[in-house]
Amino acid sequence: MRIGVLGAGQLGRMLALAGYPLAKEFVFYDMSGSPSAGLGEVIVDRDGSYLDDFLSRVDRVTYEFEHLPVEVAEKLAQHKPVHPCPRALQVCQNREAEKTLFGQLGIPTPEWKIADSAASLKAAAEALGCPVVAKSITEGYDGKGQAVLRDPEQAEEAWTAIGHPRVIVEKFVNFKREVSIIAVRGEDGDVAFYPIAENTHHEGILRYSIAPAPGLQPHIQQDAEKYIKALLNELNYVGVLTLELFETEDGLVANEMAPRVHNSGHWTIEGSMTSQFENHIRAVSGHALGNVQARGLSCMINIIGEHGDIERMLELPYAHLHLYNKGERPGRKLGHVNILADSYEELVWRVRNCAQFLPGSPEFKSSLTTKG
Repeated sequence: MRIGVLGAGQLGRMLALAGYPLAKEFVFYDMSGSPSAGLGEVIVDRDGSYLDDFLSRVDRVTYEFEHLPVEVAEKLAQHKPVHPCPRALQVCQNREAEKTLFGQLGIPTPEWKIADSAASLKAAAEALGCPVVAKSITEGYDGKGQAVLRDPEQAEEAWTAIGHPRVIVEKFVNFKREVSIIAVRGEDGDVAFYPIAENTHHEGILRYSIAPAPGLQPHIQQDAEKYIKALLNELNYVGVLTLELFETEDGLVANEMAPRVHNSGHWTIEGSMTSQFENHIRAVSGHALGNVQARGLSCMINIIGEHGDIERMLELPYAHLHLYNKGERPGRKLGHVNILADSYEELVWRVRNCAQFLPGSPEFKSSLTTKG
């Protein structure tokens, strides 16, 4: 089976690496002009001239990134199976549509309003009560297109900084920690849920993910599964879906979803029986889903900007290094390291030991390091 992937970055690369043992072939369709997958067949097409050529080379289509033209996915879906469905793309590209869908499905969200001017942003901030987070309705990821308002008087400055004609304004959530759940749904409707991961961000970029999330009450995992299953079924979704959440004193509050394999699921490569990447390939190919049970305790460390001391990391017997074959650049995701351990205490020590070889890596902070 030949699988076409819209996008040609590191997520596509890892999808292919998981798919080759299942005898899949891969064709990447890159619209950015700077593909980095580094394997498979890559069609670079910035103006849409080669879409029919791409279509003729593949049996099924998926995507590794949600910020691509929905009309491209819809056109492809007229001729070949496209998983996940174009509707999932459409919803995820518009924060207003996403939050509205969450509300319809009974998934808790922060209080929110829409603003289309600096004046209406100020009014929204006053109505919701600061602090609030303003985010562009479309585009924006890894903290881009966002601003925090601690006073309504900051509206003008925030509006200019975001630079979009419409923003969603959300009341700031007083959360204990950020978490995410990743699930996969097959063509036959079968659903499997990975353990919730605890995520630590720095300057808008994910730096650490611990899985299974420590100290998690069983009902929290159950609630997260209920919410993401509602989304999967509503969208008739096929493939891996990620739901980012805030854990608060009163339970979970949804932040956003991503219709693809996700950075907070990279731990699954060594940390679960079947990785998110293999399960996505299984799902979009029409195969049975794989076992999603954790093999033990894991922490994923993102490698950002600089590669660091690769040789020293390779000497660590508990570290699994994944490099994306990218050049160094501030803020760029260059790879990740998966750390495995038998106890959370051991995991903390191992993560800190590895992180010292990554220049600029923020101090490892999590629910494990803030106790007592």
